[in-house]
Amino acid sequence: MSTIRVVELEKDSIDVDLVIGGGRSRAVSRPGFGASERSVFYIELDGGSSSKELKHPHEAVYYVVSGKGQVVDTDSGITYDVAEGAVIYLTPNQGYKFIGPAVFAGGPCPLDMDLYQRLLN
Repeated sequence: MSTIRVVELEKDSIDVDLVIGGGRSRAVSRPGFGASERSVFYIELDGGSSSKELKHPHEAVYYVVSGKGQVVDTDSGITYDVAEGAVIYLTPNQGYKFIGPAVFAGGPCPLDMDLYQRLLN
């Protein structure tokens, strides 16, 4: 039996500590909602703010919802400009962080359970 679950950002997501500076980050699709293969984070970054550095054992994909920001390859130090409509693909074990002002939505697939345990404990 298949199940469809509609998750509303403001009503169903939970705040998680991924932002350095101004902004907000939320876990939207997560284990608490029954997700086992896909995670979605919604990361809103003010200008000059960044996400914490992230790295996952599996690939990750993010969509730039709005704004013009940057994604930093923290392994090499290379910075890429990104804007609304861009898709960012990250290979397994790639270190990265985002810089605002921009809104990013996405995450690792499958779920990075170590990350969730750190964020939710």
